[in-house]
Amino acid sequence: MKQELIALREAMKKHGIDAYIIPTTDFHGSEYVNDYFKFRRYVSGFTGSAGTLLVTESGAYLWTDGRYFIQAAKELSGSGVDLMKMNESGVPTIEEFLRENISEGQTLAFDGRVVSDTLGAGYEKIMADKGGRIVYDRDLADEIWTDRPALKGAAIYALPLSVTGKTFEEKLSEIRQILSGKNADYYLITKLEETAWLFNMRGDDVENTPVFFAFTLISKDSVKLYVFKDALDSAIVPGGVEIRDYFEIYEDIKDVPSGKSLLTNCVDASYALIKSLNSGVRVIDEKSPAEILKAVKNPAEIESTLHAHLEDGAAMVNFMYWLKTKALKEGPQTEITASDYLENCRRARKGFKDLSFTTISGYGPNAALCHYSAKKGSESEIKPEGFLLVDSGGQYEDGTTDITRTFVMGPITDKMKKYFTLVLRSHIDLSMAQFKPGTDGVALDAICRKPMKDEGLDFNHGTGHGVGHLLSVHEGPNNISSRGTTVIEPGMITSDEPGVYIEGEFGIRHENEILCVEKPDGMLAFEPITYCPFDRDGIDKSMLTEEELAWLNDYHKTVYDKISPLVDEDVRKWLKEATAEM
Repeated sequence: MKQELIALREAMKKHGIDAYIIPTTDFHGSEYVNDYFKFRRYVSGFTGSAGTLLVTESGAYLWTDGRYFIQAAKELSGSGVDLMKMNESGVPTIEEFLRENISEGQTLAFDGRVVSDTLGAGYEKIMADKGGRIVYDRDLADEIWTDRPALKGAAIYALPLSVTGKTFEEKLSEIRQILSGKNADYYLITKLEETAWLFNMRGDDVENTPVFFAFTLISKDSVKLYVFKDALDSAIVPGGVEIRDYFEIYEDIKDVPSGKSLLTNCVDASYALIKSLNSGVRVIDEKSPAEILKAVKNPAEIESTLHAHLEDGAAMVNFMYWLKTKALKEGPQTEITASDYLENCRRARKGFKDLSFTTISGYGPNAALCHYSAKKGSESEIKPEGFLLVDSGGQYEDGTTDITRTFVMGPITDKMKKYFTLVLRSHIDLSMAQFKPGTDGVALDAICRKPMKDEGLDFNHGTGHGVGHLLSVHEGPNNISSRGTTVIEPGMITSDEPGVYIEGEFGIRHENEILCVEKPDGMLAFEPITYCPFDRDGIDKSMLTEEELAWLNDYHKTVYDKISPLVDEDVRKWLKEATAEM
């Protein structure tokens, strides 16, 4: 059993806490978090980016989704933490588990700043029904995590209009029009990406995501920005904006007058913030106007991100050329040396700033772990056979990229080739989809999964997620999955990434970013904005329909036309063959 888990139980006993919840997020509901907030990892040892830990006097339980089942089982082994596989038959939700296992009169605790109001209110009801109590002002990390990283803000910088397409004043005007239509007196923005988008500023407070710690509180006649003041140069702050200290939001929120209304998304806003409001404040719990506005990219944002994808495409093609023609001839290669080589390819491109997430480089059976992370000392060597799956992306000065390719490193079985082609068919079918305005992600998800389901296959993750513009690589509200109820609109950029994962054997995923566009007849369609070949060595041409094959040949021609001017002559010659008509 982990010593950190033992220490947590001792702290719980000291404060009369019977159960303690540790989510994987920060004060803003973020997916990727600053090291200061990685308490769940510290206690459990599970390194995945999604999961919630519940610790009681006699047990510890980690809920995570299908992307991490295999990884979590390995990392939790011997830790004293049981894996709870979310959405699997017979596995209770956290709420169901609490109702079943919390005794009358017990105490449930969590740091209310890192638990959403929606979740916190649910926990509160469960405990009220049990005659128990909630403690939400107790951050036990401060008591047992002796070398906890410091929480501070890095330098904040402004983006040019050529990248943002709209000024702060234009965005604020759009937001206030929305607020007026909803009779909202105040608007609380808690998501880091939304504040960064509104102010056309970026930072470096979260790894791989160029955002800064901030809250925004907007009224009809004021805008307050809550940041670490030493991270912000007042010269880049728009006129009329009041700068407040980051933590003052927890006091200022108490000053919203009773009888007034405040709009915020309680799925994102923390339980602690909403509990701090006066009882007479009417909370309008809706999707954040900033989230909706930033999801639909304007023409300048689209042009900007297309340029970023050209640079990223050149990096990927340089990597693929090396991997397919030189890597194994130069000596032994591992998942990590391949990942490092790709990062260097990106760093050599104009405008590169950072990776958009930690690269997933999985060879052979490791690729069956959907979000596998190679560790130094236990990484696999790449052999001249089988598959190498690489899921990666970059943050450029003009856009955010996300791409997955599965590479054939040598001989593969008929089964592997069949599955490779089935996943490609699913990818192509979504990319070719034409649909009526008003279509949501659920309907599009079904289109993508059909070729695989017809063969008895499926994948345990969403088909596509929204991609931010020089922001988070995973952003809503657009989402293509069984839960993707948001309507897909022109200007939205979403990923297209079906896969298949055969435990103990191999994993395959093919991913492009796709831009939703309106056709002349009023129908909607997708245009791929990711430019890199699919490995022809894995494709069984006979399995593709004429339409799918035509799409593939046209896509590969586009890749060659756009990327060939950006790479050296030897790479260009190889790319000509890699994109040749099949």
